[in-house]
Amino acid sequence: MTFPTFQVAANVTNKATRRIGKTKPLCAAVAVWFLAAGAAVAQPASITAPDPTGEWLVAKQFARIRIVDCDGRLWGVVAWEATPGIDRKNPDPNLQNRPTLGMPILLGMTPNKDNSKWEGEIYNSEDGHTYSSNISLADPNTLRVQGCFLGFLCGGENWTRVDTADAPTGTSSQKSSVKPPATRKTTGTRPTSTDKTAGAPPESSEEVCLRILGPAGLTHERGLK
Repeated sequence: MTFPTFQVAANVTNKATRRIGKTKPLCAAVAVWFLAAGAAVAQPASITAPDPTGEWLVAKQFARIRIVDCDGRLWGVVAWEATPGIDRKNPDPNLQNRPTLGMPILLGMTPNKDNSKWEGEIYNSEDGHTYSSNISLADPNTLRVQGCFLGFLCGGENWTRVDTADAPTGTSSQKSSVKPPATRKTTGTRPTSTDKTAGAPPESSEEVCLRILGPAGLTHERGLK
């Protein structure tokens, strides 16, 4: 006896369906595994946001500023200067003889809402004024520094990250092709053979913060001017 064509097809279809039904869970599991593996491969590695801490050469190349993080606030101190100086333009007569080396000039910078820049104050020893200021990274090796005095007279300049392998107080491993003039007398973190501080260990970030803020974490008067 022969079966109608459609009955044979139905029987074949039913058998195939049963086989497929048995393999569906396995196929689904394999598909999920491949999707998870693909997602893991496609997932980009976490990228650390550029950090402004480290040592920077100012635009005129006569000083390096070391930026440290003190409990979430950024402070910048003079870490190297081409020519020794004193803070003679300071409006406080008691501070007009203090050395500019080690002096704070970036004061209490905090990140803004979208973390695109840090805002605070900057002290300019060339005129003795403190300006409202902000700093931002144009790229990992370029720091944009801007300041305004009393809401106007705004200006800015770019600082360049420097390699401090030859200057012991730095924290950055980034390299810069710009270096302070070798023919001028240097002081501070690049001691010469006649420098009395040669061989002295550099300050750690914690020591810089302690010197600026004091043991109670309160800014010394000298740090604000």
